[in-house]
Amino acid sequence: MAKPKDWQKVYTRIEEYRKANQAPVDTVGCERLADNMDPKVFRFQALVALMLSSQTKDPVTADAVERLKQTKNGLTVDSILEMDIKELDQCIQKVGFHNRKTTYLKKTALILKEQYDGDIPAELDDMLKLPGVGPKMAHLCMQVAWDKTLGIGVDTHVHRISNRLGWVKTKDPEQTRKALEEWLPTEYWRHINVMLVGFGQVQCLPVKPLCQDCPVKDLCPKVGTKSKNL
Repeated sequence: MAKPKDWQKVYTRIEEYRKANQAPVDTVGCERLADNMDPKVFRFQALVALMLSSQTKDPVTADAVERLKQTKNGLTVDSILEMDIKELDQCIQKVGFHNRKTTYLKKTALILKEQYDGDIPAELDDMLKLPGVGPKMAHLCMQVAWDKTLGIGVDTHVHRISNRLGWVKTKDPEQTRKALEEWLPTEYWRHINVMLVGFGQVQCLPVKPLCQDCPVKDLCPKVGTKSKNL
């Protein structure tokens, strides 16, 4: 796939904008929620944060993770296994699809205990086999937990903005990931998620994006944008 025209100029402008404009992902994003103590605990907490983040705003995810940390035995593989399912669900009740995620957390903790000595998988394929873990979570978790960048983490913000910019023409985040990886140099893969997520949280909003004050308004084709605020 050919690289989109002026993509690097667009990337640089958004990157500079993000350096000057903080977004929720910069303070309560999933990669910032894990305690930097025991490496196994750090990796597990990073995974839990990502599992809870689906269809949930960053501050709500952060609150749920903190509630889990404040339980009697903290947030570890063993504590999730020991915790009553009702207590677990109550801790995360504000996140999207909390009932389903409660089940995923219980099942995942058991798998990690029995198959990975209480750690999380170190291989992408194994990470994707965990209950409730999709490509976005798996790629981001590999980056945060193992410092391995094997692909791009694409959520709804990255998917939406990549299409608006005309960088891809796709129908879902997984298609977007594959399309971006075809032309975006690998050195950009790790940082594009946080950059575009933050941009989507404060500037390129899902509804009524702030196009008038956008740093790339002269380069963005605004694909699919109804209200351009111009």
